[in-house]
Amino acid sequence: MMYSTYDWYEGWADATRAMVGSVAAGSEAVNRMLPPVARDSLPMRMLRANAHLAVNTKLTHSRPDFGIDSVEVSRSGRLIDIDVKEQVVDANPFCSLLRFTKPDAGYQPRVLLVAPMSGHFGTLLRETVRTMVREHDLYFLDWHNARDIPLSAGRFGLDDYVLQVRQAIVRLGGPLHVMAVCQPAVPVLAAVSLLAQEGHDAQPKSMTLMAGPIDTRVNRTEVNEFAEAWPMEMFERALVTTVPRRHMGAGRRVYPGFLQVSAFMGMNLNRHVRAHARLWGSVLDGDATAVGQTRRFYDEYFAVSDLDADYYLETVQRVFQDHELARDLFEVLGVPVEPSAIERTALLTVEGENDDICSVGQTESAHRLCSSLPDSMRAHHVQPGVGHYGVFSGSRWDQQIHPRIRDFVATHD
Repeated sequence: MMYSTYDWYEGWADATRAMVGSVAAGSEAVNRMLPPVARDSLPMRMLRANAHLAVNTKLTHSRPDFGIDSVEVSRSGRLIDIDVKEQVVDANPFCSLLRFTKPDAGYQPRVLLVAPMSGHFGTLLRETVRTMVREHDLYFLDWHNARDIPLSAGRFGLDDYVLQVRQAIVRLGGPLHVMAVCQPAVPVLAAVSLLAQEGHDAQPKSMTLMAGPIDTRVNRTEVNEFAEAWPMEMFERALVTTVPRRHMGAGRRVYPGFLQVSAFMGMNLNRHVRAHARLWGSVLDGDATAVGQTRRFYDEYFAVSDLDADYYLETVQRVFQDHELARDLFEVLGVPVEPSAIERTALLTVEGENDDICSVGQTESAHRLCSSLPDSMRAHHVQPGVGHYGVFSGSRWDQQIHPRIRDFVATHD
């Protein structure tokens, strides 16, 4: 019922936006016939700004493109542009394994970047990818929108996530480095642990865990408090719904992306209100650069992806309520997960000083679990002055965090 109501509202809102767009287009036509003084008058500029927000502030449910066609690389002491092509290496109903190929790059360390499944598409890591692809042969585990996955594909829970990561690592083979941003830190650590327990040849050379909830008992955040405040029955009753009939995943139980993004925005509502007020002012002032920057962020932020309900509920219970991995109680299909078995995969953890989603110490806890690694195979970095998204995007990610990851990967390649 919840999803059907949302679908109805979106249809009504799209029709309203189309009408506003027509009015705006008509106003622009009229505007061009006016003298410059009237064209730049406050009422006309306010009309354009209001129409812009009404037409362009909306949720979408399709994965945006990465749009990375070329990158700058260093060659013989100078920077040159080389072409990048996004290639699907493998795929199943739940995810695609991508490779960002660079035919002219020469040898670079192979890295598998695992995206979070958190209400957004993997393209939220566009800046992470753009930076990493310069100096690495980059692969990317890209999750599909649950509302587009037919029921015939079967269920998808937290164990399935771990097994998909394990399958991707084995599919690529060595030498390989694996990197998790945010939520996949837990399943990536579990997958690498299972490979170590098996003595598998595909064990990665290194594992980088960034701002991930390995042990949410440490320096608890509002997100952690919220996850523990409700019994699981309340999560299921309030947040889980069924995909309506008109979508490919009709009948699949999901935690809708529109609910998760609304929750994230609610946590920092004032920040988003100020951003949209600035956007309105930029349109009013004709500042195309500022408008473009804000639009690009929110076009990505408002592209939402549904989570399979089994995966979402199991993650809340097993990671945020029962802390199974942190307490050495995590199992995958009945097999105990033992991070202490990891002896061949070096570990780097990265955290943001001001992260209000995954606070300092939660990711570092992986070092306690990976107790068999010598000091020469482990490192930890806390980046001053950044919040959650600053760990994997922005200038500090590009100029300060990435060089540490690059050097760590190179050391253990």
